[in-house]
Amino acid sequence: MGFGDKVLFFFSALGAFNGLILSFYFLFFTAKKHLSNYLLGALLLVLSLRIGKSVAYFFDYSLPKIYLQLGLTACFFIGPFLYFFVKSEIQQIQKLPKWWIAQLGFWLLIILVVGILYPYQSVPYLWGHYIIPLIYLQWGIYIVFSGAVIWPILKKILQKESLKIFEKWILTIFGGVFLLFTSYVWAILNITKGSYIFGALYFSIIIYLVVFILLYHKKTNDLSSFSTQKYVDKKLDAQEAELIIDKLKKAMKEKTLFKNPNLKLNDLAKEINLSGHQLSQLLNDYLEKNFSLFVNEYRIEEACKMLSMNVPLTIDAIGDEVGFNSKSTFFAAFKKIKGLTPSAYQKQKTPDL
Repeated sequence: MGFGDKVLFFFSALGAFNGLILSFYFLFFTAKKHLSNYLLGALLLVLSLRIGKSVAYFFDYSLPKIYLQLGLTACFFIGPFLYFFVKSEIQQIQKLPKWWIAQLGFWLLIILVVGILYPYQSVPYLWGHYIIPLIYLQWGIYIVFSGAVIWPILKKILQKESLKIFEKWILTIFGGVFLLFTSYVWAILNITKGSYIFGALYFSIIIYLVVFILLYHKKTNDLSSFSTQKYVDKKLDAQEAELIIDKLKKAMKEKTLFKNPNLKLNDLAKEINLSGHQLSQLLNDYLEKNFSLFVNEYRIEEACKMLSMNVPLTIDAIGDEVGFNSKSTFFAAFKKIKGLTPSAYQKQKTPDL
């Protein structure tokens, strides 16, 4: 191996090494345990396997074909993990959806079945002409899906709007994976001689350089969309505030958080990854109500449903059921919001009682 090859080997292998370290960091050592961090760690791990295979095989064609097969099958997870990472960041998903788990399970099953029944060592022609093109087709489809998710960010670039830190972070990861994908497809089509190793080289020089610059200038927590709500002295724009409020209302209804009589401002804020101060400011600025009124409106709405349905509970028990910790608080909140007492409301809605 000449000096030039040694330099090429070093820089291309650096991508696999850095990817491995960063994958462990995001999987095990990052301070904030967001789903997107775990997905990014998994993405970097499979990318490292794919890049490592490329580097090893490019400089040593005598390697057993099992290494080639492992590197190629890792590509089955690059696309899904990229898509899941992008979507979890954009939509602030905190729990891995069952549909995503099913997809990963499906691709794992495909890998095991094909790998056992048709190993690369035994049927290289089948792999070269059918399986490998299908692998890259699957990867490309997930890149298209990911591109659709980040389209609003791309539109901001076209409209020359400024991007948030987490949006730049998402574009960096997406752009790196897209560049890597393009390099490998370029190599498969044999458009440029030596382009096969360029994927690993580009990934090493560009992606990890940018990643380390981002990590140097900003804490990892600041790179996530889950930290974008830090607007103590700055109002959100109407569209952004509306998205957060929708998320807040969804959490209140689906999890019936208001039924907890000890619900605190900070408890509710954690549900949507805000601080207590941020949530208080959001409620005041965009809903023009304080925390107590916001929660009590949900409690009173639920109480009204129960009073109208003639449930077999006393009025005091209904107050307890919807989250009030005292009769006086329940009656005072009910009259403030509805303009009459619970018993008067019940008589109005059920006159035959």
